Amino acid sequence: MGEMAENISQNTLVYPKDRRIWVYVNLKLVAVAMFLGILPVIGAWLWWWFLGLPELNPISQIPDTSEDNPIGFPAWLRVAHFVNLFLMIMLIRSGLSILMDHPRLYWNDHCTPGSEWIRFTPHIVPKDRVWTAKDDSRYISPWIALPGFRHTIGIARHWHFLSAFFWFMNGLIFVGLLFATNQWKRLVPQDTEIFMEAWKVFVHYSTFHMPIEPDGFYKYNPLQQLSYFGVVFVVAPLSFLTGLAMSPAIDNWAGWYPRLFGGRQSARSIHFLAMCSYLAFLVPHVGMVVLTGLCQNMNHIVFGTDDREADGLVLFLGGVAGIVGFCYLAHWISWQKPRWVQLGFRYLLGPIQFQFLNRLSSRNQYSRRDISPYFWPNGKLPHCWEWEMLGELRRQGFALRVHGLVEKPMDLSMEDLENLGKREQITLHHCIQGWSGVAQWGGVTLSQLMDCVKPLPTAKVVVFRSFGEGHYGGEYYDTLTIDNARHPETLLAFEMNDKPLSDLHGAPLRLRAENQLGYKMVKWIKSVEFVASIKDVGKGYGGKNEDDEYYPVVANI
Repeated sequence: MGEMAENISQNTLVYPKDRRIWVYVNLKLVAVAMFLGILPVIGAWLWWWFLGLPELNPISQIPDTSEDNPIGFPAWLRVAHFVNLFLMIMLIRSGLSILMDHPRLYWNDHCTPGSEWIRFTPHIVPKDRVWTAKDDSRYISPWIALPGFRHTIGIARHWHFLSAFFWFMNGLIFVGLLFATNQWKRLVPQDTEIFMEAWKVFVHYSTFHMPIEPDGFYKYNPLQQLSYFGVVFVVAPLSFLTGLAMSPAIDNWAGWYPRLFGGRQSARSIHFLAMCSYLAFLVPHVGMVVLTGLCQNMNHIVFGTDDREADGLVLFLGGVAGIVGFCYLAHWISWQKPRWVQLGFRYLLGPIQFQFLNRLSSRNQYSRRDISPYFWPNGKLPHCWEWEMLGELRRQGFALRVHGLVEKPMDLSMEDLENLGKREQITLHHCIQGWSGVAQWGGVTLSQLMDCVKPLPTAKVVVFRSFGEGHYGGEYYDTLTIDNARHPETLLAFEMNDKPLSDLHGAPLRLRAENQLGYKMVKWIKSVEFVASIKDVGKGYGGKNEDDEYYPVVANI
């Protein structure tokens, strides 16, 4: 009952008055995309008008039933095909929820409002008042997205990464078995002639002359084969690799990696375009399945038979109904039992994060010319009397309380902190909502602070408490493991871009943990506490957002 009451009280904030979805695209990019898209069609029509309809290679239409060539679809392929459909639906639905939390896509890492190439919001960021990244997020219907509504990125990311993990494993099994059998010959081109043959088929389709189709039980036509090859061996790996390029742990460990895609935000844009590619493939794919013999094609991929009975279609539609039912169940779980999703992700994928990502050192540094002209503000500015009573720039009268499981509890003024020695770093900030920005930070490392207070062996977690509030009210706080706190680039920053921190960006003191997402980097810090476990803090899940919005406790991807 406690969790249900908590969910109901929080859900009252997810129904904004303005629910519009507005798509603005840079007109120059639209023009270029339309030109590139229509150019092959124009070429096909010109070929037909001046050269006539190309003659197709009859060999490509004749079934080859020799033992060296694939015949039919084995059970593992049929299962993998359906599992892929299910997981892709989960990925796209949860991905749309993630996208709408920062509904802008860029080709630059500074994310300055107005520099996006596409946005899904009618709002132009106002210049006469504070407009945070959370203000900018959009409502999206749960009929389209998982879990839908607004400010649900914590749950959406859990579904997305859980689906991505099983999608990746399904893909590895599929490709492994593809090359362990002769099924690879269906997809992988074996000579360059296929490109010319595929163009001929394209001319037929583009000019509305349907060619004689080969029986897909034995062979695909050349254009179909290249399309499947592109989806499996180009678009799918690109989806996975660009997903990794949005990880703060990876980006700040190997700065060259996101640059392979043009930067962190370019990777996000390519990731989105890859999703569009799947949808663009799905339309003609389903269309051709219907036009070239729906029942026969369904039997191919459901039962592995080459007959025209309706049994395969009926069973497939039953499977689709099951996917729809699971989507409803996932929605119900997301709103009625969100902690299940959070803990399911933590126990299934958390160990992998700790093993492979948490150990990566943050070492990627940017130059001063990379500093972003705009750095999105986020979080609720404090209004408590303690914060308001602090002096100019929130520095005079401030004392950082460091306590808990330490040998030497301390109260440190800003002067005390500065006397410990200042470290400077220029790094890329990753927000869980999707935006990024490069800034210079100056402050004292957590290692220096820990050397002063000497944590006890029983201290495993560092708690940072804020003068500010969480999204649903109450004191904001978050945690780092002792190992993350000892990262060389983990700072208590009192300087941003060579100036004292502004109120908007966390004065007098904020955390920088470069291998983590932004919500871990507590602003307006008032105290640091060393404890034995995250269970000793708040509701016991690792932080304010982890407690109230079901965010992951480890935020390195």
